[in-house]
Amino acid sequence: MPSNRRHLLRATLSAAALAAAGALPATALAQAGWPAKPIRLVVPFAAGGTTDILARTLAPEWQKALGQPVVVENKPGAGGNTAAADVAKSAPDGYSILMATVGTHAINAALYPKLPYDHVKDFAPITVMAGVPNVLVLNAAFAQKHNINNVADFIRAAKANPGKFNMASSGNGTSIHLSGELFKSMAGVFMVHFPYRGSGPALIDLMGGSMDLMFDNLPSALPHIKSGKLKALGVTSAKRSDAMPELPTIEEAGGPTLKGFEASSWFALAAPAGTPPEIVSRLQQETAKALATPDMKARMAGMGAIPSGMSTADFTRFIAAETAKWAKVVKAANAKVD
Repeated sequence: MPSNRRHLLRATLSAAALAAAGALPATALAQAGWPAKPIRLVVPFAAGGTTDILARTLAPEWQKALGQPVVVENKPGAGGNTAAADVAKSAPDGYSILMATVGTHAINAALYPKLPYDHVKDFAPITVMAGVPNVLVLNAAFAQKHNINNVADFIRAAKANPGKFNMASSGNGTSIHLSGELFKSMAGVFMVHFPYRGSGPALIDLMGGSMDLMFDNLPSALPHIKSGKLKALGVTSAKRSDAMPELPTIEEAGGPTLKGFEASSWFALAAPAGTPPEIVSRLQQETAKALATPDMKARMAGMGAIPSGMSTADFTRFIAAETAKWAKVVKAANAKVD
């Protein structure tokens, strides 16, 4: 082939390649080298709570798999709404991911009259990381003072002291808050609710004695139960937890008054809407792989957490079902946040 024809053929092929590249979606080209910088994993509560613990457990696994730093950023406020709104408004490029919760992606839609984000339209669901029961815990000295050894004792003492027991929570709209509100409604007791900016600071005050009780996530409460600083009365799940099989469920311990009581938590991952599906899929796959390792399974079991890693499609359906479920709980508990 003459040299001038070879040059023409090369030029034609190069032009065709450029044209083909130009026809690709910008997101496909942009994410080809993803991740090329650190990933921000935003936790909607203060450090020390279960959401934070799980995020910091997952971050090193993502970092190993993706080859970029994963920075956990605590952004507490408004029952998780501050962080959720921040991520919802972030660029959909795979570098801002929300540690979503049952609060941000189910409860708050019914609890708050207006949210700064739409938990369905503004996010690309990735996966559920884990589910955990909540646990009713009391300051140990408080339990001893009121002679409380079980749920029945607690209901008796609460009825004898209406409005005198201080109930801490990790924030308005969290499952920790709603577990307490549902308990109050079903047991017919009145306790004063004090919302914090996460389980960490709430637990500090609970152990310090300025708070009396809390329906905390089991992973963050478990070390303090084992140390004797907190008195555990029961878990909020439908079944007992493998982490503390000796501890009854609230329904078991509460008798007919609390029949049907259940208010567990879950923790998940969500990206801003419009994030390329290739990135969403990669994060789901890496999360599922990490959760399936023997080491991670052991760590989850030790916390009382049940690992998931469900597909994005299943997570999307799960959000819809949980939104409907918790709307009923909010209504039954007559819970409101202005």
